[in-house]
Amino acid sequence: MSEKYLVINCGSSSLKFSLYEMPTERVVSKGYIEKIGYDDSFWTVSYNDEKITGAKRLENHTDAVLVMIDELINNKIIKNLNEIKGIGHRILHGGEIYSDSVIIDDKVLNDITLMTNLGPLHHPGEIAGIKAMKECLPDVLQVAVFDTAFHQTMPDFNYIYAIPYEWYQKYKVRRYGFHGTSHKYITNKMQEILGKTDVNLIICHVGSGASITCIKNGLSYDTSMGLTPLDGLVMGTRSGAIDPSIIKFVVDESGLSLENVMEELNKNSGLKGICGKNDFRDVSALMNNGDEQAKLAYKVFMDSIIKHIAEYYFELNGRVDAMVFTAGILENNVQIRKDIIDNIAGAMNVSLDNQNNENIGYGKDKKMGLITSKESKVPVYVVPTDEEVMIVRDTFRLIKETL
Repeated sequence: MSEKYLVINCGSSSLKFSLYEMPTERVVSKGYIEKIGYDDSFWTVSYNDEKITGAKRLENHTDAVLVMIDELINNKIIKNLNEIKGIGHRILHGGEIYSDSVIIDDKVLNDITLMTNLGPLHHPGEIAGIKAMKECLPDVLQVAVFDTAFHQTMPDFNYIYAIPYEWYQKYKVRRYGFHGTSHKYITNKMQEILGKTDVNLIICHVGSGASITCIKNGLSYDTSMGLTPLDGLVMGTRSGAIDPSIIKFVVDESGLSLENVMEELNKNSGLKGICGKNDFRDVSALMNNGDEQAKLAYKVFMDSIIKHIAEYYFELNGRVDAMVFTAGILENNVQIRKDIIDNIAGAMNVSLDNQNNENIGYGKDKKMGLITSKESKVPVYVVPTDEEVMIVRDTFRLIKETL
């Protein structure tokens, strides 16, 4: 008998949702609500290849949830709220407390609230979403699925920073890693493809946000993001790893506050900082028109990926079962996939299958597949990620175990 489950991903002024039929994992409907708390709030709901839109001021996330429910019922996507058997929430930070998803109770909600200092940009919206769903659907169990949980298998020498150890003891300053739900999905998928569980992988999740994870024997062994998602690769608007002295230097030289500088590093750096555009499609268009700063941004961006690939190749002593390109940019952009492989070809003994590479991506013949030749020592796959299906799987599993 099929049941319906919601997956919720809340930001400070947004709510994205997907409605799944379980256990078939069929997506019944998707939608997003934007600009919550502003006069120009609006929403879009997709159902049966149709788009339902609306707009009015929504004061808070509870108003947004009520709009979502109204659209689901009024458009006969569900008959009534009793059809919804569970709700899964994407939560940024589980700290060292959570190494798996968990049913949300008062303690879990309190823990998430206390960890807001680790996820100040994300947790307030996520907490608001949990409370709003609890208010509107009080009898439905909710599950927290943490971005950091998958990386809790990292050994201490890969998550400890070379800082005063008491900072870790007192404040839990360490590498946590993010995009864990995506990296877990890709790991599971590659275990199926390769027919083994103890896989060694280098997973490149590169979209607007970007991270690379080293998988050893089927578990997260190292990853590029750190205490927060700001660390690691150059991204759309995030700087990635930089000399920390830059922060104090800019504060002293510019008169900007520490908060201002951190906002610049999170929202106005990365590709956007170098060439003024954070969308990779816009960067590519500028490059094609000869823009030198866009070319520079592309090179810096690509080099940050290559350097992390090289680091993890050595961490695995060259014993890599596969490398995987996933998330928006690497799933769809033929050119950067080619450039990355061309740059690692000699050192890692890989060669591109140009035709396979050209045929994979948005609007192409295929969405996934092998893009290296049979002679390559390390096969490289393009595999679309699906974080939402991982969230609904955990939600379904935990609720079934509880009932």
